[in-house]
Amino acid sequence: MSERKVLNKYYPPDFDPAKIPKLKLPKDRQYVVRLMAPFNMRCKTCGEYIYKGKKFNARKETVQNELYMGLPIFRFYIKCTRCLAEITFKTDPENTDYSMEHGATRNFQAEKLIEQEETKIQKDREEEELNNPMKVLENRTRDSKLEMEVLENLQELKELNQRQAQVDFEGMIGQYRELEQKEKEREKEEDERETQEMLDRALMKRLRDSDSDSDQEEKPSEAPPPRSSTDRPTDILTTDKLPEAQKAKVECWEKSVGKLGGGGSLASLVVRKKPAAATASNLGPAAPPAGCISNPDSKGTPSAHSVAAKPVSLAVHSSSLSLLGAYSDSESE
Repeated sequence: MSERKVLNKYYPPDFDPAKIPKLKLPKDRQYVVRLMAPFNMRCKTCGEYIYKGKKFNARKETVQNELYMGLPIFRFYIKCTRCLAEITFKTDPENTDYSMEHGATRNFQAEKLIEQEETKIQKDREEEELNNPMKVLENRTRDSKLEMEVLENLQELKELNQRQAQVDFEGMIGQYRELEQKEKEREKEEDERETQEMLDRALMKRLRDSDSDSDQEEKPSEAPPPRSSTDRPTDILTTDKLPEAQKAKVECWEKSVGKLGGGGSLASLVVRKKPAAATASNLGPAAPPAGCISNPDSKGTPSAHSVAAKPVSLAVHSSSLSLLGAYSDSESE
C-alpha cells in the first residue's frame, strides 16, 4: 500500500508536460488569505481603532508595474470591524514594513517618521564629509562641544548624588525621636501640674465646707419637731388622740363596719352554748305580745307552746359585730 503523502511522485517514461492544458488566469487575480493587522490603525469612516495583531480574512493581489529589486509588492484588502468600510495597505520591502493606502490612518506614525528623518540626516552628513574636509572639522568641533556639555551635566548629577549620600538619615531619625520624647515629657508634666491643681482646689473646697459646718454647729439648733405621743402602733385606732377630721372618718367607718378596738365588743363574738333549762330560767316570765293568746293549763302555768312562742330578748350591743355574733348563736341553738 502506497503512502498518502509522498514527496517523490512517479512520472512515466512517456510523460510530456507540454500536453498538460494550462489555465488562463488573469495576472491581477485575488486570493483570500488569513492575516493579522501589521500596525495600529484607525478607521476614517467611523473612527474605530484596529490594533496590531487583529486577525482578518483579507483579499490579496499583486500590484502591477511595481517592483523593488525584482521583488513583487502585494496589496491587501480588509474591512473595518464596526462599519465594514474597506481598508487597503501594501507591502514595503524597501523599509521592511507595510504602508497604508486608504480607508484608515496609521497610529504612531510620528515616531517612525522621526526615525526615518534621523537616518536621512545621518546619511546626508556622511556624504558631505566624504567630499568636504572643512565640513568634517566643523562636525567634529560641534560634537566635542556637545560632549563637553554632556560631561558637565553628568558631573552636576554626580555632585547632587554625593550631597544626598552625605545626609545622615540615622542622625535625622535620632533627632526626631529626641524631639518627640521631649514633647511627651512636657505633656506629662503639664498633666501632672493640672492634676495637682485640681487636687488643691478640691482640698480647699473641703476645708471651706468643714468650716461652714462647724459654724452651723456652734449656732443654737432649732427645737426638734414634737414626737407623737403614741407609744404603740395600735394607739392610732383610738379616736380620742386623733384630730377632728380623722375622728369623723373613723366614726363613719365604725358605723358601717363596726368598732375594732376594745375587748368588750370583740368578746361578744365568742358565745358559749347554754342548756335549754338555763336559758328558760334566765329569760323568766314575760308578757305575751299583743295579739297573742296564751292558753294556761290547769295548774296555772303557761304551756310549752306559749313558752316557745315568746320572743327571746337578747342584749343589744352597741356594735354591729356583736349583733352578728348573736345572730350566729341563735342559729346554732
